[in-house]
Amino acid sequence: MAEKRRVQFIVNGDKAEVYCSPRESLLEALRDHLYLTGTKEGCNNGNCGACTVQLNDRIVDSCLVLAVECEGDEVLTVEGLAGENGLHPVQQAFLEHAALQCGVCTPGFLVASKALLDANPNPTEHELRYFLAGNLCRCTGYDKIVHAVMAAAQTIQENE
Repeated sequence: MAEKRRVQFIVNGDKAEVYCSPRESLLEALRDHLYLTGTKEGCNNGNCGACTVQLNDRIVDSCLVLAVECEGDEVLTVEGLAGENGLHPVQQAFLEHAALQCGVCTPGFLVASKALLDANPNPTEHELRYFLAGNLCRCTGYDKIVHAVMAAAQTIQENE
């Protein structure tokens, strides 16, 4: 059995430290060691996007990243989206547009949508659908998700 290693990184703006085996994924470290269970395990092979987090401002499938590779990095999970003033506009729009059903894919969609709107505050529907292609939903059919993200983009633009 491999010796556990200490990994220090920033999660949702706070310093975090975990002791994990070299083969543990970032997803496992977040859920099993830091108890941040918002990030979901869907497929555990990088195909569904349920475990999407931002790693140093890039979206990644946390099931495909080894936790030991994250030394000194910054991670944003769905738990870190809401701010002092309440829900992030994407979170609020998902509620208002009923853009979720079972909830397994929702955290990944929220994190990916925030990343898109950070990079492109006014995406076209085509750009949005292309950007979110790595996130799969088995329940909603995507239209409500697309409408929610477009509404969040409008809200963000109005508040600037």
